[in-house]
Amino acid sequence: MNPATVVCLDLEGVLVPEIWIEVARATGIAALARTTRDEPDYDRLMRERLAHLAAARLGLRDIQAIVAGMAPLAGAREFLDALRTEVQVVILSDTFYEFARPLMARLGWPTLFCHRLDVDDAGAIRGYRPRLPDQKRRAVEALRGLNFRVVAAGDSFNDATMLAAADAGVLFRPPPGVARQYPQFPVASDYAALEAAIRAAAG
Repeated sequence: MNPATVVCLDLEGVLVPEIWIEVARATGIAALARTTRDEPDYDRLMRERLAHLAAARLGLRDIQAIVAGMAPLAGAREFLDALRTEVQVVILSDTFYEFARPLMARLGWPTLFCHRLDVDDAGAIRGYRPRLPDQKRRAVEALRGLNFRVVAAGDSFNDATMLAAADAGVLFRPPPGVARQYPQFPVASDYAALEAAIRAAAG
């Protein structure tokens, strides 16, 4: 692949399971299973999540304990390791550094751009601090401005602007509603197909 290519990957749903779905299963709060696959408005989704956590008196340590028991998706580490031998890879995610550390360790510490949480002294999550509005798209645009060719892959509504801003975008195992809304992006159903699509786009 062209070494002047940067591959930008979403995290949840592409390399690891959806963190909030795992939190919903562990806590029994079904409403926390809603993700950006269901709700395109990320701020609305986060405000709903934080309200549910506050009502259940769940704090950062509770979520971190759940994430500590999670593992990458089957084949994700191998896919990522192979990709990083040929091109630069950046993970662009709407998760939070306070959640992601165990998963980054299991993926071999790839570069991760994401958000931060506001946590009080008692460990309650009071809010969140986005890195930038639409940070995935803006990261891709910045990389292209540095004269890199960018190939992006994601699975949800919140990945669409990132995919559109890249030289080439690929949907990875998207839900039907996402695939229908963005038919301009090819769909990969497994890591072999995703790698093939990235190779074809990287040149």
